[in-house]
Amino acid sequence: MSGHSKWSTIKRKKGAADAERGKIFAKLAKEIYVAAKSGDPDPANNATLRMVIEKAKSENMPKSNIQNAIDKASKSGNGENYESVRYEGYGPSGMAIMIDCLTDNRNRTASFVRSTLTKRGGNLGTDGSVSYLFKRKGLIILNKEYEEEKLMNDVLELDIEDFVMNEDDYEIVTSPNSFLDVKEQLEKLGYDKYILSEVTYVPDTYISLDGEGIEKAMALIEALEDLDDVQAVYHNLDL
Repeated sequence: MSGHSKWSTIKRKKGAADAERGKIFAKLAKEIYVAAKSGDPDPANNATLRMVIEKAKSENMPKSNIQNAIDKASKSGNGENYESVRYEGYGPSGMAIMIDCLTDNRNRTASFVRSTLTKRGGNLGTDGSVSYLFKRKGLIILNKEYEEEKLMNDVLELDIEDFVMNEDDYEIVTSPNSFLDVKEQLEKLGYDKYILSEVTYVPDTYISLDGEGIEKAMALIEALEDLDDVQAVYHNLDL
């Protein structure tokens, strides 16, 4: 259960985003707000909120920021209403792209996403045009500091789908439903040094591009991620 990491693009994307912590925290705060507003503001009774909080923690978002977003959602009479919108499309050389947004103005968001795709060699597709290429998975990436054989023996006792040993880290893949339970059990076993911890979308297969193609594709991905209404960009580019 070791070998080449199919999650490398996710990790590279997150690493590149580290210089923009303020924007990341603002987007996470919006996601926490929506999760708390649409359900119980108590994470113990709201699985969606718990998963968003786990993602925020993996990005080292301060606890005060997380609590402020929950408190904001709990206040009565708050007029901010966001809706979840997903756009699907293609990038350079037919790269599949799935774009998840939270917006208070669907027309504005659609216009920004469409123009960004068009300006950078992509195009907007119809609903369902690429989403079938992706699967929703729980992903936990641990620091390499843990002893390999012991960790492997421990995680194989849990409800996981895959365990990958890389040069710099360990990756644990779960179903979305078992993600929170697996993470809780890992913490009880003393594995609490996370590089990444979230439920995300990953492609079934990847496409490879040459140097110039990769540059164009990454420029498009980064431009989409920079849009205020965009929460996440998923793609099938193999870096």
